[in-house]
Order: sequence, then structure tokens, then C-alpha cells
Amino acid sequence: MTASAGAGSGDPSTGVEAGLLDRARLLPGLVVLRHYERRWLRGDLMAGLTVAAYLVPQVMAYAGVAGLPPVTGLWAIVGPLVVYAVLGSSRQLSVGPESTTALMTATAIATLAPDADPGQRATLAAVLALTVAVICLIGWATRLGFLSEFFSRPVLTGYMTGIAALMIVGQLGRLTRIATDGRSTYLEVRSLLTNWVQLHWQTAVLAGAVLVTLLLLDRLLPRWPGPLLAMAASAAVVAWFHLTGVGIRVVGAVPAGLPPFGPPDLTGIPWREMVPVAVGVALVGYTDNVLTGRSFAARQGEETDPDQEFLALSAANAAAGLTGGFPVSSSGSRTALGAMMNSHTQLASLVSLVCVLATLFVLGPVIAAFPSAALGAVVVFAALKLIDLREWRRVARFRRSELVLALLTTAGVLAFDVLIGIAIAVGLSILDLLRRLTTPAEAVLGRVPGTPGMYDTAATPEAQPVPGLVVYRYDAPLFFANSVDFRRRALQAALSAETPTRWFLLNAEANGEVDLTAGDEMEQLRRMLDEHGIRFAIARLNEEALAQLERAGIIDAVGRDYVFPTLPTAIAAFERWAVSHPVEERTDPEPGAEE
Repeated sequence: MTASAGAGSGDPSTGVEAGLLDRARLLPGLVVLRHYERRWLRGDLMAGLTVAAYLVPQVMAYAGVAGLPPVTGLWAIVGPLVVYAVLGSSRQLSVGPESTTALMTATAIATLAPDADPGQRATLAAVLALTVAVICLIGWATRLGFLSEFFSRPVLTGYMTGIAALMIVGQLGRLTRIATDGRSTYLEVRSLLTNWVQLHWQTAVLAGAVLVTLLLLDRLLPRWPGPLLAMAASAAVVAWFHLTGVGIRVVGAVPAGLPPFGPPDLTGIPWREMVPVAVGVALVGYTDNVLTGRSFAARQGEETDPDQEFLALSAANAAAGLTGGFPVSSSGSRTALGAMMNSHTQLASLVSLVCVLATLFVLGPVIAAFPSAALGAVVVFAALKLIDLREWRRVARFRRSELVLALLTTAGVLAFDVLIGIAIAVGLSILDLLRRLTTPAEAVLGRVPGTPGMYDTAATPEAQPVPGLVVYRYDAPLFFANSVDFRRRALQAALSAETPTRWFLLNAEANGEVDLTAGDEMEQLRRMLDEHGIRFAIARLNEEALAQLERAGIIDAVGRDYVFPTLPTAIAAFERWAVSHPVEERTDPEPGAEE
């Protein structure tokens, strides 16, 4: 009675607890900051300052990748740093402009409006960010977090290598001052080779020097803010030796103060073409967020929420779009740098934000002196960091088909544009999954004397089958695409045993799912075995598969006495049956006798 009354009147403490749970679910970053521990402060401060020194020149360079003025990169980082610190489920992820979404933005703008002027490009980029925000919000509302599982590791490795190559090719014009045709990778490389006489050697030498400096600093002094030091040094050299007089280009005047706030002009936006592009950007950006966040969270023994990342990415892109930016995602290099400096929470991102604001208000003249070629070198450096040679070697050692998958993904990204490359990557992942599901591994199991359990007789030579019993395992869920393959291979295993088969025992531990088509094929296998005088039995069915086979009538056809919970109980039942049903000895006629 008391419990009933309490539930009916509404327990205030229960309401408070529910409210706290909702807040923790929707504002995980804020909850962490509200329970901040003082011992985290030094690591977060150092990480924030270090990442800011790397971030400022990097996001300016990524704005150039997107085909926008360098200051746009700073505008695009301000809002996302704030909203992700509150909404994000990862404590260490660095959100903002990054290479892949910047390159996809450039590709999208070139597709949507090839002849757009700088103002139109900026508008399209902001609208694209807002469209990505809407798509991510839909993903959060419909709980589409499972989409993060569509990229296998080999596909991601090949995809990131392709993106890195596109980034490098896209910067060759900036590094050399050669006029290039950016409509495709092929045309860009061809125009570079055709117009090589336009090479501005002073620009190329400066870019090469900055790139070498970055590589040396990364190798010898990895904790130092290499991009910022290289940019500052290159700006000093250009100013000291008056290299603008020989054709070295610099960033130029940077608008001071906060970025403009408000929605972009939506007049004349080609929505039919915009939405599919935004879906591709959202998919890649979301996958990058989840995989990077998950990787760094695992190192700390923490978890990220795939669905919450949709909401956080939506808010980050909305903030970028409303402040004149372009689509954003997460940066693996900045996240790794913060983790190396012992960051603990998103306070590190807020420290970086303060540095960005100081740059916008005070350091505009310094940024204006940065050489454009040096920014291009920073992009090339970031691209080289995306190519994981160690991961390529690991993929190659693991399985040849995985290496082929990674190489085809890289080729797809290079041969086509980024969005088609994404489609190829996802398609290849699904095809590889189907290939493995439709022709999975199989095993005939036997016992090793003196050792418990059963083993694959092909992989373990000392494993011996139980005479008269074939214990068969098919290593995949049973569904329409592999049901015929299952029936044929299982029948072959039963009929090709060294001793005459009396029982065929399906070890169903790997068959967690059985659809109606597979159930019909299993029944056909049972009848075919029965025609050969072989009893069909099943062991280790899980509850779901058992219920599915019961509804299909398979269990009644097999006989409930021949459905076993474990392999030992099934083998013991066979051995008892074999004793009570001895094999009739056949007397062969004497040689030459009449039959």
C-alpha cells in the first residue's frame, strides 16, 4: 500500500534522480566538468595550450583545402569547441575543421557551383555545415549509431591513405605556384606536369624548407608545437628578407574580432544536389568522430556513446554554419597531441578556445604575414601523418583479401571523388562481409585423447572423429544467402567420412540466427541424410535459433530427443544408441564365388 501511494503521488527524489540521468545522457561533457578533479588541471592546461599552438595554423590551412579564406578555419573552430565540450561523450576528442571534411567541402562546392565567387563559396560551405547538422540530428533522433560499424579497419586504412594523397595533390599548386586544374586528381596532376615551366622556385624552396622543418621537429621534438614554430619562422624569414618582392604570397589582412553570427543566405541553394553531398559528409564526419573517440576512450578505460556523438556533431556543425564556417568533425592528430600532453577532460578544448579568441582579437597582423606556401606545407605534413605504414604492414600480414580491400578503397578515392570513394568503401565492406557469410569456414570435429573438448580435425591432426558420428560446425549465421552452401557442404561432410556415418550432429554454436530459407534447407538436408540411413541431430542451439526452428517445424521433424544442449550430452546419447543398435556385419563372398 505504501509503495503504491508513493508511486501514485510521485516521489520527489525519484524525479530528481530521473532529471539527473537525463542531464547526464544529454550533457555528458557538462556533467564531467561539474565533477572536475583538481589533479586534472595541469594536464588540461598544458594540453589546451599545446593543441592551440598546433590548431591555429592547421585550421587555417584546412580552410585553404576547403577553398575558403584562411580566417574561415578560425571562425569554424570557435563554436564547435564550446558545444562539444558540453554535449560530447568523449573527454579527449578535439572537434573542429579537419582534413577529410575540408576536402569534401571543396569537392562539394566545385560540384554544386563550379564558377562560384569567394562569397558564394563561403555561403555554400556554411549551408553545407547546417545541412550536415540537420542530418546528424535526424541520426540522433532515430538512433542510427550503428552506422559507425560500417567501416572495417582495412577500408579505413585505405580510405585515409586516399584522402592523404588527395590532400597532397591539392596543395601542389600552392607549393609551386603552378596553375592546376582541380576538377579531378588526374587533371590536377596532368596540368601540373604540363605547366611545369610556371614553377616559382622561391615558393617551392620555402615550402620544402617548412615541410622538412616540420618532419624534423616531429621526429626529434614531438612535444613541441612544430606547425606554429615553422609558420612563425617562415613569416619572419619572408618579412626579414622582403621575399614578397620576389613573388612569395602571404595570407594578407585578417578580419579582427568574433566571427559573423547568423544564418547564411539560402536563396538559390541547389537542395537536390546539396542533400546527398551532406549525407556523405555527415557519414564520414560521424564515423571519424566515433572511431577516434572510441580509440582514445579505450586507452583510459572509458566508453563513448555513438548516438550522443550524432547530437554533439549536429550541434558542432550548426555552430560552424552559423559563424561563417564549414563542416567540421574530429581531428585525430590534435586529439593525439592532447592525449600526449595528458589531457583529462574537455577543459583542454576550452583553453584552446581562449587562445583562438586571442588570435582573432590580437594576433591578426601576425597571421596576415604567414606565407601561403607554408600553410600548404602544413597540410602536406598533416596528410603524411594520415598514412599509417605500420597499419598497412599489419593488414598485409593478416590476410591478402584485407590488403586488396584496402588498396581498392585507396584507388576508388583517387580515381573518383571523395563521396564516390566513400560509397565504394562502404560497398566493399558489405561485399567482403557477404563473401565471408556466404562461404564461411567449416569444420568436422574430433576428440584428442586425454584432452577435453572437440577440435577441428583438419587443423588438429591428432583429433580423431567419433566412429560413426560426424560432428559438423558451420561458422556463420544461417540465412538465405548461404543456406544452399550449408546443405551441400554438410551433406558432403556426412558422406565422405572415413567410417560409415550413422549420426550427423550439427554443432550450432556459430549459427546464432536461422531464417526461414535456411530452415527449409536444413529440413531438406535432414531428409537427404535419412535417405542414406543417417540420423540428423543438433546440439548447442541458442534460445533464439531454437525458437525460430520450432516455429518453422524443424524441431518436430528432427525429433526433440535429438536436440541436445551440449556436445558431450549429444555424444553420450550417440554412444548409448550405438551400443543398442550395433552395425550388422556384412559377410563378403569368397573370391570367385557366384553371387
